[in-house]
Amino acid sequence: MRFDLTDLRLFLAVVDAGSMTHGAADAGLSLPAASERLRDMEAIGKVKLLERGRRGVRPTPAGEALAHHARLILRQMARMRGELGEHADGLRATIRLAANTAALTEFLPQPLGAWMAAHPRIDVDLKERQSIEIARAVAADLVEIGILSDQVDTGGLQLRPFAIDRLVVVIPRDHALAASRHVDFADIVDQSFVGLTDGALQGHIDVHARRLGQTLKIRTRLRSFDGLCQMVSAGVGLAIMPETAARRGGKAAKTAFVRLADDWATRRLSVCVRAEEELSPPARDLFGHLGSRGSR
Repeated sequence: MRFDLTDLRLFLAVVDAGSMTHGAADAGLSLPAASERLRDMEAIGKVKLLERGRRGVRPTPAGEALAHHARLILRQMARMRGELGEHADGLRATIRLAANTAALTEFLPQPLGAWMAAHPRIDVDLKERQSIEIARAVAADLVEIGILSDQVDTGGLQLRPFAIDRLVVVIPRDHALAASRHVDFADIVDQSFVGLTDGALQGHIDVHARRLGQTLKIRTRLRSFDGLCQMVSAGVGLAIMPETAARRGGKAAKTAFVRLADDWATRRLSVCVRAEEELSPPARDLFGHLGSRGSR
């Protein structure tokens, strides 16, 4: 059997996601290209690797065996690149890191930027994912480091504190809630909102709306928190975002915010790895750097 590293990464991504579409996206391939590669893998190996059904895909016993060996191979490749990078001039290495929206936009840029500036030969492949997806990706060795919330199962992963993320409702300064310190999500879920264009945070909010039997009335979607604050200021609707973003954007947009009282709206973010001793030296150094942030 002759599988290349792209084949192995794709196969693990599909197994982890339980979906051809999501797995292809995580591997950076189009769905047709990914499907063709997986068919070729089964043809070359003369064995069925995936069971395809209406609810997604799952590995066959042969697929489970391949996934096990693929993780070992990719982990060893990462360690080899890291160790060579300590001795070879000009050799670059890449660390795979996944973070949820709050970490990616509010808490990660400063410490990651400082670390990358001090390590000019190390690149970071950074992906935005929901926390539950990050836990699965780290456990499956699809990414080396993850930053996620404490509201998902992280059993088997090594964690270090990273930050506390508080979600708030951004409102016009003359809104009826402006005098309130806290508000329950259930009390505002039927109002009009402006939301983010996709992203892990918007998915997180939508999940909790559905748990209340509601679908948020999203009047429009934007890519930035500052843009959401401008829309709120104009009276288009309410917005939910991290408190740090609301403080920053509210100064220019002249908006106010109220903290959400729900437990799910205060999230402790952790930086996580599958096993620190398995990391390449650069990834181990970055994990320690990010983890030291939570101890301040």
